[in-house]
Amino acid sequence: MKIVDIFKKKDFLLSFEFFPPKNSESEHVLHETVGALKRFAPDFVSITYGAGGSTRDKTLQWTLDLMEDGLEVMMHLTCIASSQDEITRIVHTLKSSGIENILALRGDAPPDCPPPGPLCHASDLVAYLRELDGFFSIGVAGYPEGHPEAASLEEDITFLKKKVDAGAEFILTQLFFDNRYFFDFEERVRAAGINVPIIPGIMPIINPGQVKKFTQMCGATVPVGVLSRMEGKNPGETLRIGVDYAIGQCGELIKAGVSGLHFYTLNRNQATGLILDGLKDFSPIRKRTG
Repeated sequence: MKIVDIFKKKDFLLSFEFFPPKNSESEHVLHETVGALKRFAPDFVSITYGAGGSTRDKTLQWTLDLMEDGLEVMMHLTCIASSQDEITRIVHTLKSSGIENILALRGDAPPDCPPPGPLCHASDLVAYLRELDGFFSIGVAGYPEGHPEAASLEEDITFLKKKVDAGAEFILTQLFFDNRYFFDFEERVRAAGINVPIIPGIMPIINPGQVKKFTQMCGATVPVGVLSRMEGKNPGETLRIGVDYAIGQCGELIKAGVSGLHFYTLNRNQATGLILDGLKDFSPIRKRTG
């Protein structure tokens, strides 16, 4: 089912993000993760696309595998290192396989990337997908703290509006750890006349070093207080601190009436499962777990 149609039936969507495993051991871990998280009845899951389309084949295969496993799947699709012919071939494969949802992204250019063609921005990709077929439900990325390359928060919203005006039907945000950034982002989005659903992206702070690496890439701010409480703690204590923080963050978002929660799982299920178990008193989660 198209995500835009799921939104017509529900006012809160739950989803998980995975990335294509690199080896057989990692494949086993992802299979375990998917099996463990299915108990929360996700409305959809997404599969990432490596920088410059570097995991294209694996992304497509896992998209198809998870669909066969009974899940609604949204495949990430980047355009910066792909020709229109390549995009067209992928789109035809997705459609013929029954995949109805795409997250349209510009992507990060690899070092040897050829000069950009006509599809050099996510808004170009959205418009091309609409022109090419019109079959898919298309989502795009939003940045609560602004895209790292945007000159200002205002410019960032201008680019986001271009993506929505081109045909995007929902926004999936980059990770953030302070809800004030999300609420301010939501206010800017609505003030710009963008009225599509916005799903907050959540990544638990479990491994401080790993989180710092991700935030350096996307520009998100990590709460100093959380990191300081994790200093010198063993992995079990770090997990508990990160899970408790995320439960509080997600609880506040649910109370505020957000359109859903999208968890960046990093192909692991423990933290996400503990967070959702900790949110079981909230109606949108309780309905899924009984």
